[in-house]
Amino acid sequence: MYRYDQFDQEFVSARVAQFREQVQRRVSGELSEDNFKPIRLQNGVYLQLHAYMLRVAVPYGTLNSAQMRMLGHIARKYDRNYGHFTTRQNIQFNWPKLEDIPDILEDLASVEMHAIQTSGNCIRNVSADHFAGAAADEVADPRPYAEILRQWSTIHPEFLFLPRKFKIAVIGSPNDRAAMQFHDIGLEVRKNDAGELGLRVYVGGGLGRTPMIGKLVRDWLPEEDMLSYCEAILRVYNLYGRRDNKYKARIKILVHETGIDELRKDIDAEFERIKDSVLKLPDEDVRAIESYFAAPDFESLPSTSETLEAAKIADPSFARWVNQNVSEHRENGYGIVTIALKGTGEAPGDATSEQIDVMAGLGEKYSFDELRVSHIQNVILPHVKLDDLKTVYDALLANGMASANADLITDIIACPGLDYCALATARSIPVAQDIGERFADLDKQNEIGELKLKISGCINACGHHHAGHIGILGVEKRGEELYQVTLGGSGDENAAIGEIVGRGFASDEITDAIETIVNVYLTKRLSDDEIFLETYRRLGAQPFKEALYPAKDAA
Repeated sequence: MYRYDQFDQEFVSARVAQFREQVQRRVSGELSEDNFKPIRLQNGVYLQLHAYMLRVAVPYGTLNSAQMRMLGHIARKYDRNYGHFTTRQNIQFNWPKLEDIPDILEDLASVEMHAIQTSGNCIRNVSADHFAGAAADEVADPRPYAEILRQWSTIHPEFLFLPRKFKIAVIGSPNDRAAMQFHDIGLEVRKNDAGELGLRVYVGGGLGRTPMIGKLVRDWLPEEDMLSYCEAILRVYNLYGRRDNKYKARIKILVHETGIDELRKDIDAEFERIKDSVLKLPDEDVRAIESYFAAPDFESLPSTSETLEAAKIADPSFARWVNQNVSEHRENGYGIVTIALKGTGEAPGDATSEQIDVMAGLGEKYSFDELRVSHIQNVILPHVKLDDLKTVYDALLANGMASANADLITDIIACPGLDYCALATARSIPVAQDIGERFADLDKQNEIGELKLKISGCINACGHHHAGHIGILGVEKRGEELYQVTLGGSGDENAAIGEIVGRGFASDEITDAIETIVNVYLTKRLSDDEIFLETYRRLGAQPFKEALYPAKDAA
């Protein structure tokens, strides 16, 4: 993991001291809320429906046990005993008192964490594949590139006041686990025929009221040119991006209105002008950053574990959890564990301070002191010995965290919705809870198979509903909450935007509608191995529409 140098620590500590004084001025009334707003946003502080909210950065989703424990401490001391892991691999605290936030930031700084650029019209937290450094299909670990981008983008003077917020994702595998093509800039680390590392670059992806898939702007970019090319993209966007209408200010609109071919010319022209500047990455600097992410000291182990197989036979529930929540590791004898924060009746992504402490302890003892936050609002133990899986499972089970539902219908992404967010128009959490309870039976979930369900409480799409195999968008109509359904979305390497199937459903109808969709799929799939998305792509929306909106209803 990356460790702060002297500059990092001094900078973050100075920023905390500065913000402490600014908060004191706000509390005393010297600063109005309007004057305070741009200051607090630069420090990750939002004003939600009921209270201030603090969003803490977890760069590229990677943290250690001390950092995780600090998050538990903050939840316990300053919040209501829980934190909410987000789709940007961050964590939010929904109930801090404003006067306590400088103390929270000081505590975070003591473990090399902060909340800088987690809000505002700037380059936000750089995200990455949550299996980085562990995945069997990985070409290269994307985190060194994400760290370089983090250092470059933090308080970059030219990009602190962009037309709108700007998001970057980096992956190092052909299989996209970071929804990379739905970012303003998406980078895929790859190798050319000569075995050299470089990047494929996408630009103009995003969700919200105008969802768009990123366009391929550069198929091969040498790694030494990564910063120069990203800077060129940002400069073109900063120059031409709209500032008169926030709904049309994202770079995806610029790409759409200008056209990728024309925009590529502008980007390439700026790139040619700056590519041989100080932004060019020397190989030794890249390798130096890479050394911070060196592989742990893995033991030489067999690819199978007799201990594991015996435990699976003895405990069918454990076997089910292993089959669903443990992914293939690149090293023999190890697995990647997904801790699904989606228990029956729970708010997706929420974890209590006690649960956060448990995860910290498991990461420290069984995963080389590494944990990851996924954009699916789960927590990952990236390097667990197969022999240790039963011990890890038992600890999770004892703390209500052993849901064997990763990538199943109850592994739901959901934003906080109208229960917390000032922008929301409908609730998300109760819908997720109701659907989770309806499909709680694990036998049923496994019969259904892989199905990614995502819920947003407003058109801003923080719940990624456009990219869900089944997406749900909550809207307000004539004072009532309605839920619009989309089908066929995907956030993987075959990215797709879901299709709206028809009129919305009332809050007491939406779970029945989801069950209807699932039943159509189960009767129409060609085999048990054909997942929902494959069935949808084969049949299209019509059979689902016919079941959701019978002829008599349409009449």
